[in-house]
Amino acid sequence: MATPSKSRLGRGLGALITSGAPAPKPAAAAAPAVPPADMLAGYREIPVHVIEPNPYQPRRDIDAEQLSDLVESIRAEGLLQPIVVRPVGDRFQLIAGERRWRAFQQLKLKSIPARVMTSSDASSASLALIENLQREGLNPIDEAHGYASLIRDFDLTQDAAAQRVGKGRATVANSLRLLALEAEIQGYVGKGMLSVGHAKVLLGVENSAERMVLARRTLEQGLSVRALEDLLKHSGGGAGKKRRLPAATATALSDIEKKLTSHLGARTTLRHSPKRGRIIIEYAGNEDLQRVIEKMGVTL
Repeated sequence: MATPSKSRLGRGLGALITSGAPAPKPAAAAAPAVPPADMLAGYREIPVHVIEPNPYQPRRDIDAEQLSDLVESIRAEGLLQPIVVRPVGDRFQLIAGERRWRAFQQLKLKSIPARVMTSSDASSASLALIENLQREGLNPIDEAHGYASLIRDFDLTQDAAAQRVGKGRATVANSLRLLALEAEIQGYVGKGMLSVGHAKVLLGVENSAERMVLARRTLEQGLSVRALEDLLKHSGGGAGKKRRLPAATATALSDIEKKLTSHLGARTTLRHSPKRGRIIIEYAGNEDLQRVIEKMGVTL
C-alpha cells in the first residue's frame, strides 16, 4: 500500500497552524476586548478529561499495537510533541494528536501538553486530514473518506478540498473513485490486502458481481496487478475485447489509452473493432467531469 508523499502536501501542518494562530497581543493600553477563545491560545497543559475527539477525524481505526508502542514510548521518554486542540464551549476538541491523547488516557495521566488555537470546523477537518497524511500514513480508503468528508460536510468542490490539503485535484478525484468499490473490496484495500493498483484495475470492471469474484480470486491466488490485468484480458472482462485483435493493433491501442489517460487525468478505455468503436472516459462526479471537458478544450 502506497504511503502518501510528504513532498506533495504544500506548506505542511506546522505552517498552517502557525498561519492560523492569533497575532501577538498589542500593548495593553491599546488592546481591544479579546474573546475568551483567543485568550486561551498558545501552549499549555490541559486536563485530559476535558478533551474530546475530532468528529472529522479521517482515521477510522487506531491500531492497538501501534498505540501500545506509543504508550511505552511516552512512559519512557515523555511526550515529544504536544497535541493540537481548539476550544469548543467549556471543553477542547482535538485537531491533531488523537493517538497521543489516547496514550495519555491509558497511562492515567491527568494533563497533557497542548497547542490551543482557534479554528473553524472546516479548518479543523482539513488540519486533521493533513496531520494524518503527513505523519501517520492514512490507508487509501480512510484518505478517500477524508476528502469526501471535506467535500460533503463543508460544501466544497474537489478543487477547493484539494487546495486545503495541498494536493492536486486529479489526486483527490482518483482517491474518491475508490469509494465506488464495494464495501468488502474497500476493506481489502484499507487493510493492505489489495493495493491501490489492484483497486484501479477492478474499477474498470463494470459488473459488481464480477468485481467481487476477481477481488477474491486475486487474494486467493496472490495475483500481482499485472497478473490481474492479464486475467481480465483473457476472461473477457475490462479490456478483454482486445484479445481477438492482432498483437500490433492491441499494442497500439494500449499506447493510445495510456496517452489519453495521461493527458486527461482520467482513466480512458478504447473499445475497438475494424468498423466501429468507443472511447470511454471515466470521471468522479460533476467537478471532475467539468475538469475533463475543459481539458478536452470543449466550451459549454
